[in-house]
Order: sequence, then structure tokens, then C-alpha cells
Amino acid sequence: MEILDAINLRHSTRDYLTDAPSKATIEGLLSAATRAPCAFNRQAWRFTVILNRNLLDEISAGAKSYMTRTRPLELPETLYQKLADPDFHVFYRAPALIVISAAAQGPWIEADGALAAENLMLAAQAQGLGSCWIGLSQPFLATPEGRALAQLPKDENPVAPIAIGRPAQAVAPTPRQPVVARWIA
Repeated sequence: MEILDAINLRHSTRDYLTDAPSKATIEGLLSAATRAPCAFNRQAWRFTVILNRNLLDEISAGAKSYMTRTRPLELPETLYQKLADPDFHVFYRAPALIVISAAAQGPWIEADGALAAENLMLAAQAQGLGSCWIGLSQPFLATPEGRALAQLPKDENPVAPIAIGRPAQAVAPTPRQPVVARWIA
């Protein structure tokens, strides 16, 4: 797949088949993620791959509980209502979760993780996989309980939890607003 096709076709997948991508496929996604640019060439990203269905369910439940109890983000009320729904799964029952973390502190470290996440999601699209950045799990993964469940070291900051799997159905990309740009010559 050409890179512009992957960019134009990529969208957030919220309905997955149950089979997880192979280890080799995930390793290829991680390799693509590490090709992202990063400030000062720190390459401080770390990856935690979670394939255990029960653990994903437990992290989802923990994230829902934490988010509805503490409301750490200013979200539309409809999202908090969705989080309170017992049938809602924050990872949309994806068979894999890749948590991109920063193993350093400093300027632009979150941007470095976001760039790695975009590379990973574009590589997933190019291989026929779906992906979705699960921001609703991010605050929980930064708590001691979330870190313990995801086995994240204390010195790593979770930046981008990315659900990965084969889409259950084809979905058209979301239409985008026209480009807003200033040209200064």
C-alpha cells in the first residue's frame, strides 16, 4: 500500500474480530513505530504489548471505574455516560493493546510517543489491520493500579494506548474539514 493511501484510508476502528495479529506482525508494527522522528534522537519510547483477553477486560473495567469516579478530563457528558455502561469496553474488545510509553522526561517526549503511535497506526493500516488510540484508558494507566495491571515501570509515562486488530467490518474514513492554511511568501 502506498503511504498516501494508508494516510487517507486510516481511521479509528471500534469493532474488531477476536483473533490477535501474529507476533511477527506486531514486531513489524513496533519496528515501524521506532522509525518515527524524535526530539534530540532520544528514542525514549517503550512498548508494552498486551494480548491477554482477561487482562484487557480488567484494564478496561479499571479505566471505566477510574474515569467515572475521578473525571480527570473535561469530556462531553455523553462520554462519561458511555463509560458508565457495563457493556462498553474501552478497547472495543480489540485482541491486542500496544501501550507506547516514554522512558524519559523532558520537552517533547509526549510528541515523540505520538509520532511513534502514528507510524504504528499507519503501518497497521497498510497491513489491513485496524487501530484506535484509546485516550480513555490513558489516565488510568498512569495510576499505580493501572501501571501494575499493564506491568508498566514507574519510570515510564504511558503516552499512547493503541488498540490493534482486524476490523470486524469495513468502515469508510471520517470526512475531514477543508484544509485551513496560511501561506506567507
